[in-house]
Amino acid sequence: MELKIIYDNGAKKGFKSGWGFSCLVDEHLLFDVGADSDTLLFNMRRFDIDLSEIDKVFLSHEHSDHICGIHILDMLGDVKVYAPRSFSNRFKRLLTAHSNVDFIEIGEASQISGNFYSTGEMGRFIKEQSLIIKKGNKLTIVTGCSHPGLENILNKASKLGEIYGVIGGFHGFSKLEKLRDLHLIVPCHCTARKREMLKLYPEKCRECSAGCRIEI
Repeated sequence: MELKIIYDNGAKKGFKSGWGFSCLVDEHLLFDVGADSDTLLFNMRRFDIDLSEIDKVFLSHEHSDHICGIHILDMLGDVKVYAPRSFSNRFKRLLTAHSNVDFIEIGEASQISGNFYSTGEMGRFIKEQSLIIKKGNKLTIVTGCSHPGLENILNKASKLGEIYGVIGGFHGFSKLEKLRDLHLIVPCHCTARKREMLKLYPEKCRECSAGCRIEI
């Protein structure tokens, strides 16, 4: 299974950067939509992504750098959009105004489909969900900004199996020893201690930027 980084603060040659995050999982699940649809679409075209194959959009939390590219919905076919139930009514109305959108509110941890799961809505002040990708008994977690705390996200996800890797924004996470047993660490976007992670876990840690392809 491949994950493509579509939107990030950094970018490979030929791709555009922007403050925000988005990635495509297994060609058909779009995780977050970055801060603007123009950059998102530009990078999708650079990847030669077939928009007609995207049938799921997973939104982690309601911050502009993760949801303001939502106008990409206008270019998709019928799609299920999964978002925390704490999203504002204004944004929910924006989603449901699209005739091609089946909007699904996420509260508790749940299976989305096949090997895709949500941690459920987490956090006290900033509500956020993370994506869990399950292959056998191994889990890869995709995070938006990890506002509820990366350690808390990993602990909750571990109820489904052994955590293989984690990809996404880790925010101010500092307990780097908690990543010791993981096989894949990809700090993106808002991660404050990227360099420390790359230095501490050089064999496991990968740099993240728009244009990266990651095998899960």
